[in-house]
Amino acid sequence: MNQTSLDGSRSETEIQPISPELETNLQWLEKHFEHCEDLTFFQWRFGLELRYTAYSVYFESLFEDKTVNYMKASLQDLVPHEVGPALSVTPEDVIHFFGNHGISSQSAKLIDDLNEAADEIVTGHLLIFFDGWNQALSYKFASLITRQVTEPIAESVVHGPRESTVENLQKNIGMLRMRLKTPNFKLEKFTLGVETKTEINIAYLANIVNMEVLAELKRRLSKMEKVNVLDASYIEEWVEDSTFSPFPQYRYTERPDTAVAAMLDGKIIVLTEGTGSILICPGLFTEMYQSAEDFYQRSIISSLIRLMRIVAFFIAFSLPSIYIALTTFHPELIPTVLLLAIMNAREGIPFPAFYEAAIMEFFFELLREAGARLPRQIGATISIVGALVIGEAAISAGIASPTMVVVVALTGIASFAVPQYNMATALRIIKIPLMILSTFLGGFGLMIGYLWLLLHLTSLRSLGQPYLNPLAPLRPNQLLDTFIRAPLKMLMRASRSKQISGAKK
Repeated sequence: MNQTSLDGSRSETEIQPISPELETNLQWLEKHFEHCEDLTFFQWRFGLELRYTAYSVYFESLFEDKTVNYMKASLQDLVPHEVGPALSVTPEDVIHFFGNHGISSQSAKLIDDLNEAADEIVTGHLLIFFDGWNQALSYKFASLITRQVTEPIAESVVHGPRESTVENLQKNIGMLRMRLKTPNFKLEKFTLGVETKTEINIAYLANIVNMEVLAELKRRLSKMEKVNVLDASYIEEWVEDSTFSPFPQYRYTERPDTAVAAMLDGKIIVLTEGTGSILICPGLFTEMYQSAEDFYQRSIISSLIRLMRIVAFFIAFSLPSIYIALTTFHPELIPTVLLLAIMNAREGIPFPAFYEAAIMEFFFELLREAGARLPRQIGATISIVGALVIGEAAISAGIASPTMVVVVALTGIASFAVPQYNMATALRIIKIPLMILSTFLGGFGLMIGYLWLLLHLTSLRSLGQPYLNPLAPLRPNQLLDTFIRAPLKMLMRASRSKQISGAKK
């Protein structure tokens, strides 16, 4: 099928004009959609003595049964009653009425190209072809049963809204419109993929967004015109700055309030048809440890919880490496009583600390992956029971020490405290090279690993913006919502001054 460019234009060689001969159009569609068994051609008649013929063409799989029945019963309502009684309407009346943009019971779009008509059909529109007219009417009738708005699964909160985005793009946009009642809320539509023709929308607040970042995102999306997109993650990987970095450069959310808060902060969001995840661009390092609930609790509570997440971040990728470095190279740094306890626990263990940690980490990650793939009702149970059984069995068999089991368990628990799942996955990856460095070089190797991480993070960009902003480069006036969450009064004043300075620019 021919593809429409992002600006909606078509080249002249792609145009296939609709013929006044109804049979010619039907034959073209039958050939074009050959072996598409769910394509329906519904014939109906109108006019005096029902002498005139029209065909409705649509994919029955894109319509609910009740919608199809309603559509068939109301097709006569699509013929303009304003020109006279329905039984006396002629094709000339229909051509004159719709050609001059008359108003019918349903909003109609005029199509004069068969390729465009085919595109409309596959996107859930109903096309009506009249004998003797070289144009067709397009109506958006598609109605499928989709997942209803429920409570967010991955971002549940104790206080605050409990709405979650769904796979229906229009529902998601509607939930955003309910919260942003301003003409500054802009939506721009793109269609990506030759086969999938996935509709995506980028949304932003025109009076707050950074126009340079917006232009850069559009430029990168323009290169995806022929990429078949099934999920927002396709877009993330295509437009990110550093593909091979373990750190995510964009955020995901399934909460409309989080998406709105991001736009109020000058972000751009990407909504994709068929997926409930909203992509937030650009994504900064400090934002990966913020939760929607931070703004629904008192500032002192939110600040303490956020600091706890930052501590969990360091534990998640550093604790095994620190344990290996201390027990292998620097035992003098461990308090004597604790050192004796560790030595007694490791007595009889046949593996060095690195192999012991690697084995336990491997089985812990295996259990985590298995728990995610099992049915929800038994996945959590299997993960907990499996961890207990394997941990106890490893200690009893002398494969791992109790101390190592505690270290691995604390590492896993700390990774669960990170709100963004893709950031938690990154921590699971970067702890491996740190373990190797600490095995060969001890604390010196660990410092090399930390330095490498810092250099990588400072050089990383998200849509051209510094990943460590506002830490590097340092912007003190933007630190009110990073490691701590300042009171809302202070945040509102800072946000207002930011908007004023942006408007002056």
